[in-house]
Amino acid sequence: MNHDRLRFDLADLAEEVTPVDLRDRALRTSRRLGIQRAVATSAAALVMVAAATGAALAIRPNGQAPLPQPAGPSTTVTAPPVEVTPTPDPSASAEPTNSPAKPASVLDGTRYYLESTSTRARIHAVRGSSDQVVHQLPYSTYGCEWNTITVSPDGKWVAWVQDSTDGNTSGVLMASRTGKPGATRLLDEVNCLGPRPLVWKGGDLLMVGKKTRESVLFDLAANKRVNGDPGQETDRCWSADGRWLAAVDDQRKPYVTDGTQSRHYSYTPPQDEAAHWGGWQARSVSMDGRYVSVGWVGTDPSRHDDSFALVDTTTSKVVDLPGRGEIRSIMFTVDNKVVVKRATGISVLDSSFKPLGTVTETASVRNMWLLAYVP
Repeated sequence: MNHDRLRFDLADLAEEVTPVDLRDRALRTSRRLGIQRAVATSAAALVMVAAATGAALAIRPNGQAPLPQPAGPSTTVTAPPVEVTPTPDPSASAEPTNSPAKPASVLDGTRYYLESTSTRARIHAVRGSSDQVVHQLPYSTYGCEWNTITVSPDGKWVAWVQDSTDGNTSGVLMASRTGKPGATRLLDEVNCLGPRPLVWKGGDLLMVGKKTRESVLFDLAANKRVNGDPGQETDRCWSADGRWLAAVDDQRKPYVTDGTQSRHYSYTPPQDEAAHWGGWQARSVSMDGRYVSVGWVGTDPSRHDDSFALVDTTTSKVVDLPGRGEIRSIMFTVDNKVVVKRATGISVLDSSFKPLGTVTETASVRNMWLLAYVP
C-alpha cells in the first residue's frame, strides 16, 4: 500500500468535517430543557387554579389556543383560598315594586262650601286639593238668595229663593242640579227669612215655609208637593238620610223621632252667651237620632248655619268633643262621621267621638260656611 497516498486522503477528509463546539451545544441543550420545565410548571399551576375556582381557560375568538407567555423563573404557585359568595335571592333583596300607598284622607269625599260677597253667592266643591265653583248666583245684599241658597246632603241639588217682591221676605223657590246650567221654578210665595228657611229631608225632599205660614214638604226630583207634612212642628232638622227628625213641638219642647219612636230632651245654653241671642235650635242629627248639634238663633231674621255644642238626647247632657280651637259647626254625615269645623281646621270623629284625623282647610275656604259633605 502506498502510505503516502493514504495519509493525503485522510487529510482531505479532515478538512471536510465541521468542528463542533461542545460547550455551545451543552448550553443550548440546557436552555431547551429549562423552557420545557417552565412550561410544564406553568401549565400545572393553571390546572390547579382552574380546579380551585372552577374557571375555564379563555379561548380566543378565532379558535386558536391561548398565546404562550414568556417563560419566567421556575416557581411554585399556591392557589389562594376561594371564598364563595351566595347568590342573593331577588325576591328577598329587591325593593317592592309598588311603594306604600299614600294614606287616604279622613274626608276623601266632597265638601260643599258657601262663599258670600256683596253681590254674588258661590258654591265651592272641594275634594282633596281640588276647589271648583259649581254654582254661582248674583244677588242683592241681604236678599232672599243670600239667606236661602243651600246644597242637598247628597250634593245633587242647589236650591234657593229669589225674585222677592215684598221687601225680601218671600219669593220663588228655585232649584238646579249641582254643576248644571239652568234652574227650575218650583213654588211661589216661599218664605226667605229666618236662621234656616230651607231644610233638607234626605237628598230630594225640601221643607219650606209659605208666606201664609204653611209648611210644605217639596219633592225636587218630581217637582211636586209631598203629602205627610210632619204637622205644626217648628225648627225642623233631619239626619242626612232623612230618617230622624229633630224639632220643637207645640209646647215648645224639643224632641227627636223616626216616626215609630220619639223622645224629648232638654238643653240649657250658656247663660253668658244666651243673652246675646234669640234662642237655639238643632242644626244636625246623628244617623241613629241619639245626638243633635245645636246653634244660636239670631235676634234678627237672618241666616245661621253654625253650631257650637253637641247634646245627647237620651241624657240631655252636653258631649265634650276632643280637639282644639273654636267650634264653628258640627255636622253628622251619612257615613257615620262627625265633622267638627273649627277656626283652626276640621276635626273628624267617628260615631263614638274618637278622633279619626284632621283636615287642613285652605285660606280661601276657611271662613266659608260648610254646607254639606258627601262621601
